[in-house]
Amino acid sequence: MKYWLPVIFALLLLSPDIALSDDIRPFDRMDVFGLEWVSDPQISPNGKRIAYARNGMDVLSDGKWSRLWLVDTDGGNNTPLTGRDVDESNPVWSPDGQRIAFTSKTEAGTEIFVVWVDSGKSTRLTQLNRSPSGLSWSHDGKHIAFSMLVPEDPVVLVSAPTKPEDATWPDAPRVTARLKYESDGSGYIEPGYRQFFVVSALGGTPRQVTSGNFRHEGTPQWSRDDSALIFYGNRNDDWELNYGNSEIYSVVIDSGETTALTDRKGPDADPVVSPDGSKIAYWSHEDKVQTYQVATLNVMNIDGSGKRELATELDRSVSGLVWNRGSDGIYYQYDDRGDTRIGFTTLGDRSSIVASNVGGTTIGRPYGGGSFSVSQNDTIAYTHVTPYRPAELAIVAGRRGDTKVITAFNAPLLERRTLGQVEELWYKSSVDGRDIQGWVVTPPGYDSSKPYPLLVENHGGPILNYGPRFSPEVQLYAAAGYVVFYPNPRGSTSYGEEFGNLLYHNYPGDDYQDVMDGVDALIASGVTAEDRLYVTGGSAGGIMTAWIIGKNNRFRAAAVVKPVMNWISKTLTADNYFQYANYRFPGQPWENIETYMKFSPVSLVGNIETPTMVMVGMADLRTPISESKQLYSALRIRGIDTVLVQIPDAPHNIAGRPSQLITKIDHILAWFANYPVD
Repeated sequence: MKYWLPVIFALLLLSPDIALSDDIRPFDRMDVFGLEWVSDPQISPNGKRIAYARNGMDVLSDGKWSRLWLVDTDGGNNTPLTGRDVDESNPVWSPDGQRIAFTSKTEAGTEIFVVWVDSGKSTRLTQLNRSPSGLSWSHDGKHIAFSMLVPEDPVVLVSAPTKPEDATWPDAPRVTARLKYESDGSGYIEPGYRQFFVVSALGGTPRQVTSGNFRHEGTPQWSRDDSALIFYGNRNDDWELNYGNSEIYSVVIDSGETTALTDRKGPDADPVVSPDGSKIAYWSHEDKVQTYQVATLNVMNIDGSGKRELATELDRSVSGLVWNRGSDGIYYQYDDRGDTRIGFTTLGDRSSIVASNVGGTTIGRPYGGGSFSVSQNDTIAYTHVTPYRPAELAIVAGRRGDTKVITAFNAPLLERRTLGQVEELWYKSSVDGRDIQGWVVTPPGYDSSKPYPLLVENHGGPILNYGPRFSPEVQLYAAAGYVVFYPNPRGSTSYGEEFGNLLYHNYPGDDYQDVMDGVDALIASGVTAEDRLYVTGGSAGGIMTAWIIGKNNRFRAAAVVKPVMNWISKTLTADNYFQYANYRFPGQPWENIETYMKFSPVSLVGNIETPTMVMVGMADLRTPISESKQLYSALRIRGIDTVLVQIPDAPHNIAGRPSQLITKIDHILAWFANYPVD
């Protein structure tokens, strides 16, 4: 094994982390702390002002911050909503546009606040024992509905003996009797059930509206007369085991009487009541038990009758539903070929595209995301992303208006950086001739007359997509001199249900060849050469990276990040262990051991000759650390160059904190530098 890591890290430490002049230079790792992005833009009912979250990185706390701001739709009067130096989020306008409800951290926990927009005065409404979410104003502006966990006592099997005074004993055992008892990023889930509450908009004691040991989810919606809440969840007797199913319900506030409005097999979710109170829009699909299923746009009458699917003609999943003021059309968000868009469909099934390039709120790799809101005059506020900027705030005046970006928080930093240029790439799959899409990022100062080292970045999911969106991780690779290739192989979303479902009972499968066909296309074009290949990826991208180096020895080095190596051990130990059987592979692991092992990258470790770094967060519950250790231990036993990098306290989102994002990229680049082009 080569031991150049200390030298590489020393060179990294000598890099110009903080600019001492105005010289334009490539994007640097410490520039990560200078990034800002907009999220959750909420436009006022009259379409004149927008409340939004302004987010950034804190170099001292090594964390992220979020503050609420308010801006006119022409970009003027951009000011903090409260000026408080604490995290704020979830802004929601009152129906009359005079107040904004939001959540904010306090010394005692997260609470609900209200600010009077004209005066700027704010007050705390609640004193809760758990964090609220999903705020929703009643139509008369007198109440706010929200969701909150109602805890239950944990399971106790025995009574512990009395501890002597001043004795030091370990904590009592934790006993679990639930299907889902932990969650990556937050750890052990406190026993209890989320319920919906209503509190006066002037403060006071909240009133619990729902009850029962069931799953209640999302943001509650008010009926037009404010007598009931509409929500989704699963109140069926088999709710715990039938985790993929959900229904839409109505609960009468005064009595708590709850009625199911849907009953199909599969998810019915995110209901939105029309302004005239007559209809409910929601997304849904019939559960066909397959890897990927498109969520379609549906409407029904307020009593659950007259259900029908609107013909968007998209073959794309929809989300973020918003009615127009006339209650005769619905806005929605969807991904199309790596681009996140806002669409509009009338109840007469006439569809149009309203805006593109939505996103920029996922800081790290070039995933989708973002959100939008709509005023009563059809002015739309949304998060706008480009390959060279994270989310800024943009508006579209009407469904046929032009996009206007009204913030430029990243201009002071990124206008002084030379970024890698992002270009779209389409190529043919050698498996079946399908068109496959990817993106190529060339480094600053790129010279097309010579081949460059190629770094393949495989996306996670695998039911996700990459796109032409700003990514500090990709830009750091490019700044280090690599051409970066990130593809959307079969199984990726935003290309339709059939394309996404090609991994059904075949994962990893032909998606491997889709990635390699892209590599071959770049070699054929002269962008890179056969002896200049490197590969990495995290989560499902880590699976693909491990699969690639198990299938061929073409890469000089690999970095396998938070992979699944063994589908049997993953399926039975991860925080979502119950969500794979039949949807990814036929049967439970103990019913189909051969198939589970056939698609496990651990079955290929005997073929690996590629020097491989293995990286994982030490608090990862989604692809548990034991998965990474299986790959590392196997390679170590076989004498293959390898190291195991364990990031302390990091969950599956291994780059969730700024320093973790930086150290992830630093380690990958240092490892690849150990195996330079001859």
